[in-house]
Amino acid sequence: MPTLDRQDNVFVLDLGDGENRFHPDWIASAHAALDEVEKAEGPRALVSAATGKFYSNGLDLEWLSAHADQHDDYIVSVHRLFARLLSLPMITVAALQGHTFAAGAMLSLAHDFRVMRSDRGFWCLPEADINIPFSPGMSALIQSRLAPQTAHEAMVTARRYGGSDAAAAGIVDQAVAEDVVRSTAVEIAHAQLSKAGDTLGTIKARMYGSALASLRDTADPRG
Repeated sequence: MPTLDRQDNVFVLDLGDGENRFHPDWIASAHAALDEVEKAEGPRALVSAATGKFYSNGLDLEWLSAHADQHDDYIVSVHRLFARLLSLPMITVAALQGHTFAAGAMLSLAHDFRVMRSDRGFWCLPEADINIPFSPGMSALIQSRLAPQTAHEAMVTARRYGGSDAAAAGIVDQAVAEDVVRSTAVEIAHAQLSKAGDTLGTIKARMYGSALASLRDTADPRG
């Protein structure tokens, strides 16, 4: 389950040490942590990170298959988490120390910056290979955060990007050695502490207005 720590004014949200799939309880725990971050006052920033082989493997498909009647509500809850991170009124940085797949990759895109391990691990949107179409909200998020050609390649080919390739494609901002992924993310966040506040929240809300509107449209999450 996600846990929250604080290093001076940088909050570190650790997503866990497993596959960190989006079980409903995991999503609720992440929101509880974000509640605490948003209640804080003064300069602050957020880093999300994980421990082990995975940053996040995305949707909890096992839970979803056992609760098919809750599909729409579940996808709405995932969209809500993406929208909340995308519009968070502080600088956010994802520290990708391991595999970052599907909704986990989308979660990373909802951050302002991304730092990825350079030597091992992949960033991937595998939906074309696993026959799960992107929801309109997911498509809008991806296309709002990636260059058009990169978004096209990632979405239609399910390419697995290593750290260096992800940096070259603009998916991540830096690819670094495993032992400095988290510390580099914290450094980036620390340098932007003073940006937290209503003005930054307004900038993000206007910059990503279309994507946020799509993520928050609960009429039909499957399109």
